[in-house]
Amino acid sequence: MSVSRSHKHIGVQIIDDVDGRTLASASTQEKEVARKIKYGGNQDAATEIGRIIAERASKIEVTHVCFDRGAFKYHGRVAALAEAAREAGLSF
Repeated sequence: MSVSRSHKHIGVQIIDDVDGRTLASASTQEKEVARKIKYGGNQDAATEIGRIIAERASKIEVTHVCFDRGAFKYHGRVAALAEAAREAGLSF
């Protein structure tokens, strides 16, 4: 699970490293998500993205992932996304 963020948005992808393809993704830039969220650069948006990615992962029967935060510190929005994903059923 790879996280990317900017000052306005946050996104996450579940990637199969063996095949090199994205299995599921969620971002505040998606039209469905943007309707629910007023601003994509806060912890509330990150929490919603965490719930969405866990839901999409369960649909494709993925329950365990490796969390790749990239160069971002495990703090604020990145931590909120991770905690929401854990609460919704993903383990890492």
